[in-house]
Amino acid sequence: MYAVRLWSVRHAKGLNRFYQAFEKVVVALHPLWNRIGYDKLEAPFQVLEKTTKGFLFDCQMCGQCALSSTGMSCPMNCPKTLRNGPCGGVRPNGNCEVKPDMKCVWVQGWAGAERMDGNLTKIKDVQIQVNNAIKGKSAWLRVVRITRRVGEFAPKPPKAPPAKKPASPAGADLVAKPATPGGEGKAA
Repeated sequence: MYAVRLWSVRHAKGLNRFYQAFEKVVVALHPLWNRIGYDKLEAPFQVLEKTTKGFLFDCQMCGQCALSSTGMSCPMNCPKTLRNGPCGGVRPNGNCEVKPDMKCVWVQGWAGAERMDGNLTKIKDVQIQVNNAIKGKSAWLRVVRITRRVGEFAPKPPKAPPAKKPASPAGADLVAKPATPGGEGKAA
């Protein structure tokens, strides 16, 4: 698997183009996914995604795929699961300080990003921390829901203005308030 992961980084440009086309198709199929129901699709998509991305990238199914921003090198393969660059312990030969036989995920990511279309701006984007609540879920379906603003990504209805309190009847302010406990009998 490690050899396939390195192959994927070496072919980041082609894989990124494929992924961009694949994403357009999956998003365009939103009416079909919506008719079937996203909840019903979650399990089959998880199996398909885990199989393909697991083979190509050693995907850890974080649910928030960043491969197109990290040169097709999955940051979740970093022993420290760092999502925003190397830890600073990269060895002089570019290998990981924790696993000396493994290339640093971020050194590989930078090399993959250089091979991809465009420039190195996407790898410089700050990735948000992993939301463990969606770990194991399909990132592909999540992208569709985000793009089409479905489910939890649907726009929230505007908040209604707070209801006005009814006016207090005349003289209600003059009603004596009960004495506070312990307030009686104290000398002033």
